[in-house]
Amino acid sequence: MSDREPVVIAARRSPVGEVGGALKHWEVDRLAAPVLAAVLRDSGLDSVDDVLLGNVLGPGGNPARVAALRAGLGLEVPGMSVDRQCASGLSAIVAAAALVRGGAGERYLAGGVESASTAPWRAHRPRSAGEPPRFYSRAPFAPAEVGDPDMGPAADLVAAEAGVSRRRQDEFAARSHERAVAAQDAGRFDAELVDVSGLRDERPRRGFTPERLARFRPAFTADGTATAANSCGISDGAAAVLVTSERERRRLGVPGLRLVAERTCGVDPNRLGLGAVPALRHVLRDRPTPELVEFTEAFAGQVLACTDAAGIDERAVSPDGGAIALGHPWGASGAVLVVRLFSRMVREDGPRTGVAALSSGGGLGVATVWERVE
Repeated sequence: MSDREPVVIAARRSPVGEVGGALKHWEVDRLAAPVLAAVLRDSGLDSVDDVLLGNVLGPGGNPARVAALRAGLGLEVPGMSVDRQCASGLSAIVAAAALVRGGAGERYLAGGVESASTAPWRAHRPRSAGEPPRFYSRAPFAPAEVGDPDMGPAADLVAAEAGVSRRRQDEFAARSHERAVAAQDAGRFDAELVDVSGLRDERPRRGFTPERLARFRPAFTADGTATAANSCGISDGAAAVLVTSERERRRLGVPGLRLVAERTCGVDPNRLGLGAVPALRHVLRDRPTPELVEFTEAFAGQVLACTDAAGIDERAVSPDGGAIALGHPWGASGAVLVVRLFSRMVREDGPRTGVAALSSGGGLGVATVWERVE
């Protein structure tokens, strides 16, 4: 193993709050700062070369730099913000790993943060005097002539084309909530959570059964199968990891997660939910499926379409519940996956191999494979 192999040696996250919920007054820098500080403390290091944070909704500028300053990391730590939509947090970690592997530096805080509750409104500038601004909800993910559907209708399309039934989606969603509630009750999230006003993850629901979820109506298209209950929630949250070199990990004498493989791919934006499929096929080629799978659960039908296409057992996904139960803070969600892998594989001395993957707006997919090292 090369001395420059990238390894995660510490990982934390904030609780995930529902939009307009317990974290509604926490701007992105205030939400990310305590997470960054906690990860640095956990690592046993006293400084980092840079901070890379994914963020989607804003407020713009460079939230990573602002959060680094607020966390007291030092005026010399620059900060860089990454926007790859839902893949932003995982892409920030992959970018930090590439910097370590390439020898640009040896210590990076990387992850993501999202505050849907405090994100600024977006508006087009008036085209003439006296015309009011035109508000819009999101930036384009692809040119209109290529196709740029909203997430919900695109998820319905993917599920229909893959033949994923409504019943199967509701069963998957109910299982996600059941697992998340069980993990909360057992305290399996406690070690990874940074204390934010004594809060815990807000969204997991007790008593969600497939029969109960079957009562929900389609949320996006009249004959669709995605509902408010088998889809993720809009959320606030932050997550980060410390990426360093294998040489530094050995010097510190701590266990960690080594990044074994990574791939980012593009697909048809009209079927954006399938972005993870070619990425997964690439990283899993010529190697057995890892023991642990963390996949951002944006929509149950979309996740199941991806796992079916990639040959992954759906029951292996998110053993402590995923974004359907916990929520989906867009810029942070990819980093949450790695935090969850770290908890299961390193903190709990669990499986030796794991995969973190997701699909993202615009038809993007990112997949990573990790191995526990000691």
